[in-house]
Parts: sequence; C-alpha cells; structure tokens
Amino acid sequence: MQNKPLIGTPGAKARTIPAEPEQYGLGRSLTATVLRLPRHAAALCFLSAAVFIAMTVMEFFYFRQLSGGLPSLDMRYFGFTPDEGMAWLTALGRRGGEIILVWHYLTFDLLFPALLSLTLVSLVLATGRRLQNFRELPGQVQSIFALVLVLPYTLADYAQNIAVARLLSDFLSANPDSLSFASALIVTKFALLAIPVVVIAAFWLVGQRR
Repeated sequence: MQNKPLIGTPGAKARTIPAEPEQYGLGRSLTATVLRLPRHAAALCFLSAAVFIAMTVMEFFYFRQLSGGLPSLDMRYFGFTPDEGMAWLTALGRRGGEIILVWHYLTFDLLFPALLSLTLVSLVLATGRRLQNFRELPGQVQSIFALVLVLPYTLADYAQNIAVARLLSDFLSANPDSLSFASALIVTKFALLAIPVVVIAAFWLVGQRR
C-alpha cells in the first residue's frame, strides 16, 4: 500500500486556490456603486433640475435670439425635416453655431445626459424597492435591470449630441442625409427616455397603492 505524502513533509505540494477573475471583482464593485445611488436620489434630482433649468434659460433667452426665434434642434421632440434643420443652421450663421456649440454641446449637454442617467437609475431602484417582489431580487439583478432601462437613452443622447455638434462645427456636412439622421436620433432619444420615466411612474403608483 503506497503511503501518501504528509502535508508537512518535503515534496508535498501545497493546495493552490485559483485566483478569482478580476472581472468578477469589477462587476461586484459596479453593482455596489449602482445600488448606492438611491441614497443620493434627492441630490441627483436637484442637480439634474438645476442643469435643466440653466439649459432652458439659455435656450429661450439667448439661443433663440441667435436663431431668429427658431427652436434648437434638441427641443424638437418629434424631429424635423431637412429644410427645417437647414433653416435653423442658416439663421444661426457661423458665429451663432459656434456659440451654441461651446455653450451648450461642450458644456451643459456634455454633463446633462450622464447626470440625468444617474438620476434615472437611482429613481428606478428607489421606487422599485418599495415593491416586495423587486426588493427580493438579488442586488446584481436590480442594478442590471436599472442599467438596461437607462443606458440606451444615454447612448442615444450622446450620439445625437455628436451628430448636431458636427453640423454646427462644419456647415458643409449639413445635407438631407445628415439632417435626417440627426432628426432620427433626437426622436429616438426622447422615445428611449420615456421608457425609464414610465417605469419609475408605474413603480411609484403601485407603491402608493400598497
């Protein structure tokens, strides 16, 4: 009968524990960060509202003066025709286009989509946790659910910002195809924004009834 080497004897190999993949630790860290957002929901709502009010004031009291009263493309929730988009760009001129590019797309609207997305995620989790079925879900499932609802809007908003900023920075790029593409992105952005807003409202209403 062959003797097995003792743990303390020379030549015995120590048992090795495979290292946990780094992505698992990163995933847990991201989940923990997302799940902490509801604690800051009130502050996030305040900051989002403040930035939105500042953007609205700039739109009505400054940008529309530059465009002769025409609303910015971002404000056209149902999109616009290529002729309408070209009329807005023409009314702005190069100077007006540069002003809106700097004071909107490279400042406020560079921050706002990310800030609003964090606010929406925090509200989805905060209102969802008022419901027992949602509260009993694993934390990772809760965070994935909130991110899947909100991230499509975030990506669409930044894609739309890039498309419109390109039109403002290079008027020669404005043609029926590029204007139609920017219009489609604006409509898509607001449609995707409506999804988490409706879910938050539904969670809140169901929580109120219970």
